[in-house]
Formats: sequence, C-alpha cells, structure tokens
Amino acid sequence: MTFDLPNAVAVLARTPHTLRAMLSGLSPAWIDATEGGDSWSPYTIVGHLLHGERTDWIPRARIILAQGNERRFAPYDRLAQFHESQGKSLDALLTEFASLRSDNLETLLGWALTDRELSLEGEHPAFGVVTLRQLLATWTAHDLGHVAQVARVMAKQYRDAVGPWREYLPIMER
Repeated sequence: MTFDLPNAVAVLARTPHTLRAMLSGLSPAWIDATEGGDSWSPYTIVGHLLHGERTDWIPRARIILAQGNERRFAPYDRLAQFHESQGKSLDALLTEFASLRSDNLETLLGWALTDRELSLEGEHPAFGVVTLRQLLATWTAHDLGHVAQVARVMAKQYRDAVGPWREYLPIMER
C-alpha cells in the first residue's frame, strides 16, 4: 500500500481509543506486565506514545515544512517515558495521549499537505535524509506496532496457562 494521508489519519485517530478500550480499568497484573528483562509493559508503551506526541511526529514535521537551514531532527529519547510517566495513573496517560493526538491530527490536517510538501526532506540523526511522507507513514506504522506489542505482552501472561493450545498461538512465541 502506498502512503495515503487520509488512510493514515484514520489509523492515527483510532490509536488512543483502541488503547483505552484495551487497557482502561484493568488491574496492575495486566498493565504492569512485561515479557521479562528490559521489555516494556502496556503502561510503559502508553507513556512512550505520549512522549512521541509531544516531541517527535509533529515537531519533526514542522522542521521539514519550514525548510530552514537546519533540517536535522533532535535525537529522540526512547526511554523518556520512564521519568515522564512516573507517578501518573494509566488513565491520566491515556487521557493526555488522546488529547495530544487530537491536537496533533488537527494541526496535521490544517496544513492541507500537497504531494510536493509530502516529498520535502528533513534529516534524521541515524537514517539521514527522510521525507515528510516517510515520517507520517512511520508514525502510523509505529502506532500499529505498539498496539500489537501491547496485545503480545498481555497474551504472553497466559503463555503457560493455555497449555497445549500454545502450539496454535504464534503470539506466544515472538
């Protein structure tokens, strides 16, 4: 599928609602669960998505659209959620995420981007030259990846409990 802004926005607009439906009201046994080691819990993942709403997608899009002398993005702190979310409830994170996402999508749609603008370039600190189209496609895929991650982390909590059915549940093996 080639990138299409209305299709991307349709997914991006649903992510906060999807996560609220999946997580709101669940016990810490679900929201604080991990896959072991340094893996992330659903709570941590929501904090990560919230941090991205503040510091990643729209700020980087603004850099690209400005086409100023400095098009290099600031490095993204992939672990900022560990201190930014501290002491906040999951419900508070979900509410803030939904509000920021709504604001960011309003900004994005307000730009009425053309194909020429979607082809404008910025500079990623690790990847080099990237287009606005690629940034927005990544935002969408990033959301979907983390929704899948939340589902996987939760499913794995019953990895042993499912007994022999585990053979038919590939989510348990990733």
